[in-house]
Amino acid sequence: MIQLENLTLSHGRRPAVHHVTGQFAPGSLTAIIGPNGAGKSTLLRAIAGLHRPDGGRLVAPRDSIALLPQVAAVDRAFPISCLDVVQLGHWSRAGAFRAIRPAERARSLEALAAVGLEGFGRRPVGSLSVGQFQRVLFARLLVQDAPVILLDEPFNALDTRTVTDLLALVRRWHGEGRTVVAVLHDLDLVQREFPQTLLLAREAIAWGPTEEVLRPENRLRARMMAEGWLDDAGACARDAA
Repeated sequence: MIQLENLTLSHGRRPAVHHVTGQFAPGSLTAIIGPNGAGKSTLLRAIAGLHRPDGGRLVAPRDSIALLPQVAAVDRAFPISCLDVVQLGHWSRAGAFRAIRPAERARSLEALAAVGLEGFGRRPVGSLSVGQFQRVLFARLLVQDAPVILLDEPFNALDTRTVTDLLALVRRWHGEGRTVVAVLHDLDLVQREFPQTLLLAREAIAWGPTEEVLRPENRLRARMMAEGWLDDAGACARDAA
């Protein structure tokens, strides 16, 4: 269970997420949607333990979470192979100093094959297309084998075939009873694939079954709230009161 109780997050005291309360049930498949600047990625990072809350309470199984960051935020200039990236998924169990065992290496190669990149182990990640690199990152998630998977815009700028292949993995994880939370922008995809949705506009506009959350009045409210945001907004008024 991931529980949020009156959770508030900020960047340098500037508001990012305001007083959000709710929960991601074990085994649920949830999309987080909302306008740009709504706090979606910040919320994922907080759940993963990478962003400290300013207020409220966040309960999450930090040792059981795997986070896929936005592909644009990952520096591919570092000279590292596809296999090395996938093997980083063993880090939580192997530690920083133990050598990768043959069984772990074999599992990493199997994960590359599972995402359609058999034979890519020695390829430097800098030589890959965006879609190929995203497949590598999904292979690392397979190796991590975490009960909770957080995906930040996992299908952004990908071709249709890659999206189809990676969605199959998301369905597989959901079928295995894992908790999957994904930040997404494609509402058609959300309606088709994700039974639960959180509509976030710094505050939780709606959270529940997707067809209810995506009602026009909820989407209009989120858009109107976004139009009223100020770039130089200060600390949350409710927190300061």
